[in-house]
Amino acid sequence: MKPAPFAYHDPSTVDELMGLLAEKENARLLAGGQSLMPMLNMRYAMPDHLIDLNGIGALAGVADGGEAVEIGAMTRQRDLLGSAPAAGRFPILAEALAHVGHFQTRNRGTVGGSLCHLDPSAELPCVAAAADAVLVVRGLEGEREVAMADWPAGYMTPSLAADEALIGIRLPASAALDGQAFVEFARRHGDFAIVGVAAMLSLEGDTIRRASIAVAGVASHPVSLAEVEAALVGEAANEATFRAAAGEARGIEAMSDAYVSGKYRQRLTGVLVERALAKAAERAGEAA
Repeated sequence: MKPAPFAYHDPSTVDELMGLLAEKENARLLAGGQSLMPMLNMRYAMPDHLIDLNGIGALAGVADGGEAVEIGAMTRQRDLLGSAPAAGRFPILAEALAHVGHFQTRNRGTVGGSLCHLDPSAELPCVAAAADAVLVVRGLEGEREVAMADWPAGYMTPSLAADEALIGIRLPASAALDGQAFVEFARRHGDFAIVGVAAMLSLEGDTIRRASIAVAGVASHPVSLAEVEAALVGEAANEATFRAAAGEARGIEAMSDAYVSGKYRQRLTGVLVERALAKAAERAGEAA
């Protein structure tokens, strides 16, 4: 199939983009196109207007802002992989991106596109949840910030109004814990993950001082394991502690689909949480 007819727009500035969003009804934003183009071809999405963001250079780039790593929404996943500011504070990004499709999709796919598409199995939203990301949105009334916890409005639906666009992502430096790990399980490399886990730990000696864990693939959006995180604080960073955390994680409410049951996802969550925590603890110990 081919897309339904639409009008194509190619703004070069954020102000032009805002003007188009104010004027055009039933518009969709085109970033890397790795998800939207198939949806257009299969007519799952049928906008009257397609607004191409690729000409807005101001929306791309990665910088260390001191208090946060700042990522432009149109930053290619490939460029994030090679970014010194991102690698210095959040090496978990590179580990997660290694699971995203293949190098061809990472060459075109954007950070903002993944966060706006909000696929339940997507790696970047999962890392954003673990890193307490703040999403910067621009609309006709100006800018606003949305915590990653408040970003999902529903299944594959971000908290964006029709006249708004995601322009940037901030990863707070305070969320960059010493040990970071991302693990996932998929049938084949590059396939959608059945379950993915982002875990970060800070240690004081052999004792866990802080923990952050997010899970992808079990629900319509990334799930933060706040109770498991709280239980880890003050415990020894050892196999018994991580096994106990895995047992708690298996109690997560998980969806079933035509291919995988909720019970299987629960069991897999426990396995991957234990692996991610062990890997994060090892790296935290090396960083000490």
